Amino acid sequence: MDVLRTAKSFSSFYQRFVIKGGLAGAAVYVAYDQGLLGSGTQGAEALKKAQAALPPAIQEWTRYIGWELPPTPKFDFSPSDSWNKGVQTVMSALSVAPTRACEYTVEGWKFVKDLVK
Repeated sequence: MDVLRTAKSFSSFYQRFVIKGGLAGAAVYVAYDQGLLGSGTQGAEALKKAQAALPPAIQEWTRYIGWELPPTPKFDFSPSDSWNKGVQTVMSALSVAPTRACEYTVEGWKFVKDLVK
């Protein structure tokens, strides 16, 4: 009896694993196919396509369901500019990190020497 229950639970686990893996694989494929995994400009183009396609699709579904939604706000946002600014900030911090580490080490040694005196 326990063997049968174990086999059934393994079978259901395997089915769930295959289904979830298939969905994850499909999501990665769609993201790659739409250019979301490419360069920043490809991602920005994919976002523009999505911004153009989503509002009409949402309006169609809301009419079908019978809901009324407020109009979507307009954003003037460039993901590639934000991404580039973030990369520049991180690289700037990493470029001065060795110098700052030396400065902080010198300050730390001075503090310890003053404590020992």
